[in-house]
Amino acid sequence: MATKIRKVKCPTCKTLTEYSPENEYRPFCSKRCRMIDLGEWADEGFSIAAEEQPTPEEMEAAFLEKLRNS
Repeated sequence: MATKIRKVKCPTCKTLTEYSPENEYRPFCSKRCRMIDLGEWADEGFSIAAEEQPTPEEMEAAFLEKLRNS
């Protein structure tokens, strides 16, 4: 029985490419597309959503409030 090779769209150029160990750039189709994607991350073109961190002033106010209540 032959193994079916899975094809996925390259995240950069959307070309169908093999998703297999033989494709060293998977899930990308080429080194060029992989480097374009890396550049987007480095330039902060992509980001992962996160909760906003409190400012130092907000942290200090919360700390002082906790001290007053203890």
